[in-house]
Amino acid sequence: MPRTPRVRRVVLKLSGEALLGRGQGGIDVDALFEIARELSSARKAQHQIAVVVGGGNIWRGGRGQGKELDRVISDQMGMLATLVNALALQDALEKTGAPTRVMSAMEVAKVAEPYIRRRAIRHLEKGRIVVFAAGTGNPFFSTDTAAALRASEIEASAVLKATQVDGVYNADPHRDPSAKKYASLTLLQALRDQLGVMDATALSLCLENKIPVRVFSLKEPGNIRRAIAGENVGTLVTP
Repeated sequence: MPRTPRVRRVVLKLSGEALLGRGQGGIDVDALFEIARELSSARKAQHQIAVVVGGGNIWRGGRGQGKELDRVISDQMGMLATLVNALALQDALEKTGAPTRVMSAMEVAKVAEPYIRRRAIRHLEKGRIVVFAAGTGNPFFSTDTAAALRASEIEASAVLKATQVDGVYNADPHRDPSAKKYASLTLLQALRDQLGVMDATALSLCLENKIPVRVFSLKEPGNIRRAIAGENVGTLVTP
């Protein structure tokens, strides 16, 4: 299996569901602090860590019973949900000893800094964890795309995507017991075969900017730390 080059600066993509724990909605404090402890441990190893967090534990879109919210409004609500998660993660990280800054793509000056590329890089160079909130700041773009965009902007060496499965498969392993896991594959292959690694916009950005993506399971304790360190967990998707 190919090995990711020793990681110096990474973007970790966390879904909002990662903060659910065993709950049905909102934020599970135990799950939150478990993630924070792993990130704090990785930071102590001198890795520069940025995080993009989703908001699916709070808002999943405005459809139901034949009614539908306006897509732009729904996406803006989702961006605000990511901000709630980012603030919770910041507090947990600082309680575990990791200085952290939340940078938002939407203007929320009383609770987070505006996203400014040079400032984000400076925070990372000073050893702070940076949590990017509010996606790209625009509707119609996923937080996967936000992770690929921020990784491109700050010249990260990898995007690390923590999921509910232990890598990339050729079919849904929850539905198809014969699904086969990839040890590695290319971004072009993931795009062509629509393997669900990330959405097409995010994959295209990573391909264009030659950023590898590692997909791994969040359920295995220590995987976040190992992925940040460049260990062979999950599936490596190469440019």
